[in-house]
Amino acid sequence: MSGVKIDASWLALLKEEFDSPYFAEIKSGLQKMKENNEVIYPSGSQIFNAFNLTPVDQVKVVIIGQDPYHNSGEAMGLSFSVPKGKKIPPSLRNIYKEVASDCELPIPNHGDLTEWAQSGVLLLNTFLTVTENKPASHRTLGWHLFTDAVIAKLSEKLDGIVFLLWGNFAKEKVKLINETKHLILSSVHPSPLAGNGFFGNHHFTTANNYLNAKGKKPVDWQIKNK
Repeated sequence: MSGVKIDASWLALLKEEFDSPYFAEIKSGLQKMKENNEVIYPSGSQIFNAFNLTPVDQVKVVIIGQDPYHNSGEAMGLSFSVPKGKKIPPSLRNIYKEVASDCELPIPNHGDLTEWAQSGVLLLNTFLTVTENKPASHRTLGWHLFTDAVIAKLSEKLDGIVFLLWGNFAKEKVKLINETKHLILSSVHPSPLAGNGFFGNHHFTTANNYLNAKGKKPVDWQIKNK
């Protein structure tokens, strides 16, 4: 992970994690994979993309995903997001449908969620890397320890964050969050495999109503077409 950089605010908040034995094992594990000529996504400069686009003091909403996309050119360090020009994944297409219905906004023609990240939405995958064409291949690397610490420290240090927990995997993170200080919104996963239960949850307007009540600027859920 040489040359990989992360925003200074996160570096300060997570110093204990970066100095921990488990994080040293993550780095050595990734190094061994590279020595074995494994192709790892996202690229090194984008592993901490979510953190670099959304500094600690700008976090308003946290959306928790699982693994990065494992196909070439798709992973970009933001949960559910793919670069412009890539086909919009099924889960993100359903997210867009709910935003359109909930906020009366048009559906974007691409899957790049950078604008959400810049508006205060931390798009956090639980596992920050994956080997090409091998889904869930880095789940034993230790990333979950790091991202659990991210959630717990945000809960502890900040107030008035909206945590969107979609699907059973994300819902397990509720134990890391102080429900008296933050808003937790849960639903089934947006994947089509989960049926239509994601639709009608109104998470996007509910989040903004909560942020307004806290005196914070709401998230602009509109993503401009490319």
